[in-house]
Amino acid sequence: MDATKIDRYIDALVERSTPEAPAWNIEAVRQGKGASWNYIDGCMLTALLSMAEIRGDARYREFVRDYVDYFLSPDGSIKSYDEASYNLDNINEGRVLFALYRAYGDEKYRLAAERLHGQLLRQPRTVEGNFWHKKIYPNQVWLDGIYMAQVFSAMYEQNFGSGDCGDVLRQIATVREKMFDEEKGLCYHGYDASRSAFWADKETGRSQSFWLRSMGWLTVALADLCELLPEAEALKAFFRELMAGAARYADPETGMYYQVVDQGGREGNYLETSGSAMLAYAMLKGARLGVLDSEYAAKGRKTFNGIVDKYLTFNGDALTLGGICLVAGLGPENNRRRDGSFAYYISEPVVENDAKGVAPFVLCYTEILRA
Repeated sequence: MDATKIDRYIDALVERSTPEAPAWNIEAVRQGKGASWNYIDGCMLTALLSMAEIRGDARYREFVRDYVDYFLSPDGSIKSYDEASYNLDNINEGRVLFALYRAYGDEKYRLAAERLHGQLLRQPRTVEGNFWHKKIYPNQVWLDGIYMAQVFSAMYEQNFGSGDCGDVLRQIATVREKMFDEEKGLCYHGYDASRSAFWADKETGRSQSFWLRSMGWLTVALADLCELLPEAEALKAFFRELMAGAARYADPETGMYYQVVDQGGREGNYLETSGSAMLAYAMLKGARLGVLDSEYAAKGRKTFNGIVDKYLTFNGDALTLGGICLVAGLGPENNRRRDGSFAYYISEPVVENDAKGVAPFVLCYTEILRA
């Protein structure tokens, strides 16, 4: 790993990025979406706050402040944010509001956090009490949503709420109960409490396959929550269980993981960057916190180095990061191609430099720097 080159690349990303055209969000720029409040930026901004802390460089924090300020009004309203969609993805960028409030004391950061928390208070829930992933996905729990909403929820309770994170822990316990496969040691991508979605098993409500990036989002969330909630023993036990399960499927040569985690070697499957970076981050952070055995730090570093060797190329200050699944999901009803099957997951485009791979890579890099 050439840290100087990676640092230079991150600095170039920052210098070339604006809310209207973030250099890391290739998909948004290509589609002409313009500025939006979104989970991908949230992941990148979280990583940049870590860079500010590790490098002692206020430029990163100031960039995050200026970026977020583009979206915020003094009353805490958020440009492009629509609560009525009840989309958990829209919560994730709110994670950076707490650090900005502590650093700058501007009331708009607290008010914006209150606004996002208000969505969670009104978010539709399954019969078990878990948030619907989005309004368009009724009764559905996706692993992605644990990262998108539950870390923010715990941070909100500790900063502005009562400090009671019982709801967060109960929702994660339901994920363990409904979505974890004891034999495989992995979690399924989705669960439909109503058993009515076309992709859901009619008995268990589970989707068919173990999609890597969904596992990645979950493990990153659990690692972050273990830091926030160090007394939560059941949470830590689930995290250990999940990481032990995932580690069984690492590619021996690279340490990376497959797009469909348990199907390595099956024709069409491939080593995927974003989810591999997320698992590496979770292993490195879990070991640093003492929640995971120290051997996981070596596993995480091997995975990170495997990504660098296999998919990272430099041309001057420019970086190309390949092996990134562009997008994957389950449904909705009018999109039956997204059925959660092996064939579906390997059919999605594999791209370079998309933010869903770049942001987790940078996030993992910040954990490498802490080691």
